[in-house]
Amino acid sequence: MSTKTNDQKIKVLAYSGLLAAAIALATAFIKVPMIVGYVHLGDGLIFLTAALLGPIGAIASAIGSGLADLIAGYTIYIPATIIIKGLMSLIAAWGIKNNSSILRCILIFSMCEIIMVGGYFLYDAFLYDFKTAAAVILFNLVQGVAGVIIGAVLVPLFKKRLNNNLLN
Repeated sequence: MSTKTNDQKIKVLAYSGLLAAAIALATAFIKVPMIVGYVHLGDGLIFLTAALLGPIGAIASAIGSGLADLIAGYTIYIPATIIIKGLMSLIAAWGIKNNSSILRCILIFSMCEIIMVGGYFLYDAFLYDFKTAAAVILFNLVQGVAGVIIGAVLVPLFKKRLNNNLLN
């Protein structure tokens, strides 16, 4: 049974909505186009969401990332994105729960980005073929490196807020 008060539940819901919107906007609009896809700020915000909200942030991350695909016209990727980005956020939340040092963030976020690259590889192989899926690995790796760097910068910047326990 959850012992959260109604005020705490409302706070979690409000932060979840705001962070989902921030992820959607940062992914869809703040981006650098590449030959295939684009590099965006969304993964960094997914990691921040995981740090601020814990495992519940996976829902906000999945929704925000799925909305970004809808806004940006990548509707075919919405199902994969919801699963992949939600999983990234969940793993990040568990991985940095008690330690959000820069080194720990880099390690955990790198693992999450490997899941992202692998997840989109499998989805592209399912949608298209192995060669097409293999061709975009490099571009997804570039996105992954950007996500790790952005997350490793953002999370420690919010460390004071995190230590003050945002949701309590």
